[in-house]
Amino acid sequence: MTFAATPALQAVVDHALAHETDWPRSMYHPDGAYVGNREWNESGPWTEIVGPVKPRGGSAGVILHRGQRVADWGDTTRTDMTFSIAKSYLSVLAGLAVKDGLITDLDAPVGDSVPGPHFAGDHNGRITWRHMLQMNSEWRGEIFGKDDQVDHYRQIGPGADNSRKGQLRKVRPPGSHYEYNDVRVNALAYALLMRFGRPLPEVLRARIMDPIGASDDWRWEGYSTSWIEMAGRRVQSVTGGGHWGGGLFIGADDHARFGQFICQNGQWNGAQILPEGWMQQALTPTPTLDKYGFLWWLNRGAEADPKLPETAFSAQGAGGHTIWIAPKHDIVAVMRWLAPTATPHFLRQLFAALADH
Repeated sequence: MTFAATPALQAVVDHALAHETDWPRSMYHPDGAYVGNREWNESGPWTEIVGPVKPRGGSAGVILHRGQRVADWGDTTRTDMTFSIAKSYLSVLAGLAVKDGLITDLDAPVGDSVPGPHFAGDHNGRITWRHMLQMNSEWRGEIFGKDDQVDHYRQIGPGADNSRKGQLRKVRPPGSHYEYNDVRVNALAYALLMRFGRPLPEVLRARIMDPIGASDDWRWEGYSTSWIEMAGRRVQSVTGGGHWGGGLFIGADDHARFGQFICQNGQWNGAQILPEGWMQQALTPTPTLDKYGFLWWLNRGAEADPKLPETAFSAQGAGGHTIWIAPKHDIVAVMRWLAPTATPHFLRQLFAALADH
């Protein structure tokens, strides 16, 4: 089903349908290479696919304006991999941990409240929750069979140069250097699991997804290597994406509800689910990358798009996944499998179609 109420919105939908990602539907290239390994020029140790992988569907999306559905396209209920959009869900779970008093100070070392070797020692022992959320922790080590070195020198986005990716570099002091590193995000997910004392998908479902009316179809997977014992129960630590399989498997409709929840500053039906000021903190530009907040992408800094609101922000995932939110204009757009090079034009068309209405 495709629904678009106006010619201007139909043009937006047509653009999405005409620019589907070139990733293979099977998620594997003809030579057997996983899309992630090929996308980020990965080879050698730590690149084994250890989480579940699902063949993808086609282009799909939902557009909400003032909380109302004004356009959609493709199969918006299909549960697909969504890669690093999971990071922004982790950011929201960190907000819940703050609300619950499980994190009392974002500038406190993670190791003060998370026992074990992962956040101990002269270097990792100085890493704070804020560092982990800003992607500038410089966390060093191995967790669930993946060493952070695998993402050293990593670049993302169209035109990224990953010729040096995976080469060992000397880490800098915590908080001083931004690097997009999935192993470090997995370490954050583990730390949040330790604080909540229960699997993060259970927390997300009970505290956010069920209250906002999401479906029961979504799931959040970790790795075959990320099972741990907790209070006599075998639980899985989840991942911040599908880099080596796993991650958040979810439909566009559920993303849209989540996006509307965030657009409303973490409120739903009059209930303030997230701490009142959490999203303001989460959308503050970081000192090491001005277009990044707490695992959210911002329209700020030298690369900001002047044709879009400065206050707009997004969750983004490889393969063409975006939850784009313009809170001052009450617009939420979810795009699935849209070629990243086509996303800027899509957003400009979308904003032009809705900004004055």
